[in-house]
Amino acid sequence: MNAQEDTRYMRAALNLGRRGQGNTGPNPAVGCVIVNAGRIVGRGWTQPGGRPHAEPVALQQAGSLAQGATAYVTLEPCAHHGQTPPCADALIAAGIARVVIAVQDRDPRVDGAGIERLKAAGISVTTGVCEDAARADLEGFLLRVDLGRPLVTLKLASSFDGRIATGTGESQWITGPAARRAVHAMRARHDAVMVGGGTARHDDPSLTVRGLGIKHQPARIVVSRRLDLPLLGALARTAQEIPVLLCHGRDADSMLQKTWQDLGATLLPCETRGSQLDPRDILQQLGTHGLTRVFCEGGSALAASLIEADLVDRLVGFTAGLAIGAEGLPNIGALGLEKLREAARFELRSVRQIGPDICHEWARGADSAL
Repeated sequence: MNAQEDTRYMRAALNLGRRGQGNTGPNPAVGCVIVNAGRIVGRGWTQPGGRPHAEPVALQQAGSLAQGATAYVTLEPCAHHGQTPPCADALIAAGIARVVIAVQDRDPRVDGAGIERLKAAGISVTTGVCEDAARADLEGFLLRVDLGRPLVTLKLASSFDGRIATGTGESQWITGPAARRAVHAMRARHDAVMVGGGTARHDDPSLTVRGLGIKHQPARIVVSRRLDLPLLGALARTAQEIPVLLCHGRDADSMLQKTWQDLGATLLPCETRGSQLDPRDILQQLGTHGLTRVFCEGGSALAASLIEADLVDRLVGFTAGLAIGAEGLPNIGALGLEKLREAARFELRSVRQIGPDICHEWARGADSAL
């Protein structure tokens, strides 16, 4: 295989891996393609719940055609025994002749051991093909391994002048149906959707994926220090069916804690910083809970706390062609900045029109600290 062919097949593996985003955590969403004599004979991606892994799925499809073939995998095959046998061993047993890997797995249980096991078995190994694209796809998994927290995507839908509601609080709807449908697709690619307590109280959101024919639903997270949330609202009514995680202060009322537990919610007590919950501890708690990708939909106070703590990895903005004025509610709360150099910088990744609205996506700047 030449470099051009390696790139083409790895891109196919990346596309497969993306199918698992949002429903494989805490495992990574990996893709695998098996090629024999210039023909794809096996395709696989990490299945819901994180098992089986991509490699055995692709090997099963390839069958005997895996003998002497090349496997393209977006992440280094695992080399440890967990709830499934090592994928490196499966590739060896199937008679794979060459393995092409996009990213080395930094999980200390792997971290090069899969590559070494393949090489020891006489298999040719090539690494770093489409590495940047794979790192972007696997960023949530890698962040959880390195820092113990999930990837955070902050989504903000606002008017042209950056408002999320009128002065009276009216917010439905600033953006159009096409933009809202795109948001549902984004929710589906994350492990969980997160909002602040004010949004939960004001909007009574369900935070589910709707209108796309998707069965899997992300978990719902509400950040509320006092747990003063609607006990008859949409989240309370559905907590037994779709996970609800409540990040609250350790001083939250004990009766409210018990009530929410009885409703089916999972409670995550977090440390406070001043009068608010500490966003760093919130994300550590979510990482410990197994989440790798979190889609935050505000409100303004939660958005500000995450940005101020340098915990936003990606920004997604939906901008509508209307102006609300200074009396409207801003999409991000006060950050206390005095100089422009203190502001977090993000790099533009894409801009596209969705219906009458504009969607712009940004990623953490290269000079930002992880």
